[in-house]
Amino acid sequence: MEKGPFSVEWLAQSSRGGGAREMPGECRPSPLQTPPSVPAESPRDREAAERRSAGHEAGSEGSGRSRTKFSAAQLQELERSFREQRYIGAGEKRRLAAVLNLSQSQIKTWFQNRRMKFKRQTQDAR
Repeated sequence: MEKGPFSVEWLAQSSRGGGAREMPGECRPSPLQTPPSVPAESPRDREAAERRSAGHEAGSEGSGRSRTKFSAAQLQELERSFREQRYIGAGEKRRLAAVLNLSQSQIKTWFQNRRMKFKRQTQDAR
């Protein structure tokens, strides 16, 4: 009499290669239906790989948005504001965005990048 599935004897038999046992009501795939040995990539994995490789192609941008080229007048006003205060408040951010014809997120990002540049410059001076 054969032991039931997942009994100690059944598991020992199947782990020794004594013939793969099927669960009751389970059918085994034919060799043509056997999945490949390399697991298929999920859509998330493929998208991540495409994003990584996209940065290495000439002229391609990861997010599809091109780099903002600030005018000399915009940079002058941004630098003046940065000299006054390294961290920009919401009101000043709105004012600069309106005056310079930029989005508030561009202003915020410029200040973040400028603080990092300032930090590098002060660390290099030591």
